[in-house]
Amino acid sequence: MATRAHARTGLAFTELGLGTAPLANLYRAIPQEEARAVMDTAWDGGVRHFDTAPLYGLGMAETRLNPFLKDKPRDSYVLASKVGRWLKATSFEGREGHGKWFDVPSRVGVYDYSYDGVMRSLEFSLERLGVDRVDILHTHDLDVWTHGSQEALDGWIRQFVSGGHRALHELRSQGVIRAIGLGINEWETAQWLAERAELDVILLAGRYTLLEQGAAKSFLPVCEEKGIGVIIGGPYNSGLLAGHEFYNYDAVPPELALRTKRLKAVCESHGVSLIDAAFQFPLRHKAVVSVIPGSQTVAEMESNLRAARAEIPQALWDDLAAQGLIPAGRG
Repeated sequence: MATRAHARTGLAFTELGLGTAPLANLYRAIPQEEARAVMDTAWDGGVRHFDTAPLYGLGMAETRLNPFLKDKPRDSYVLASKVGRWLKATSFEGREGHGKWFDVPSRVGVYDYSYDGVMRSLEFSLERLGVDRVDILHTHDLDVWTHGSQEALDGWIRQFVSGGHRALHELRSQGVIRAIGLGINEWETAQWLAERAELDVILLAGRYTLLEQGAAKSFLPVCEEKGIGVIIGGPYNSGLLAGHEFYNYDAVPPELALRTKRLKAVCESHGVSLIDAAFQFPLRHKAVVSVIPGSQTVAEMESNLRAARAEIPQALWDDLAAQGLIPAGRG
């Protein structure tokens, strides 16, 4: 598995990482042995970047990583988790995520971007993971999509800037984390924070893909200038570029369905599968250090491994650019 070194943090990322949300009973219950088989397949294939969060399965993703990582040398992989909400026990009826998370603990997430909130959330995560440090701690979901309005988001950002960001600096100076990260769904807010806060790594979900490249205009150049490593989550736009009929976990807008059809036609004309091109497209930008699609089955993990190793002819990228489907050059 190819790796990319990030100068600012000294971390070495495998180009393919594993996002663990799907393994935490996302949309269906997955037996522990099936989840473990996906993780084992990833490891055997060379994956050494694992991303998780308290939100995923309301703690289940972190708990499932625990026995998997237990016998792995700690310096042999990059581990990322997230802060911004901590989990509180509740009743089954009161737990969040009904219809999204299945057979998960009865917990509810409490948004908290304060100094104490970051420290509390990390303490719980370390316990669930069974480790004494994580490499990257992303502040999770500081975006309008999550909080519903710019006014609400502004309040959470103020709390983060006045408290949570200081906590992350302390944790990094103490060696509990190696990188201050941001896990977010919108490149606009990510850019605003990158220009004002000290960030080492940004995980951007679904907004720099073969299907949409708005982040290339200003966000990625800012990250490149500042030495911020960019991790791309959701490279298949919640499955649309992998052959599923969803976009952002919802119905596909007609214009995006048409664009996907055009992308697929160009890829097929070069003998390339759409999913392979979708995985490798973000890696063409020098700011990107890793791509982390989710895998819920061994077959999906094997597909991601094939995509990471596929040989994509330059002629495909040239053709896509000529048809206005991707920017010219490398991003």
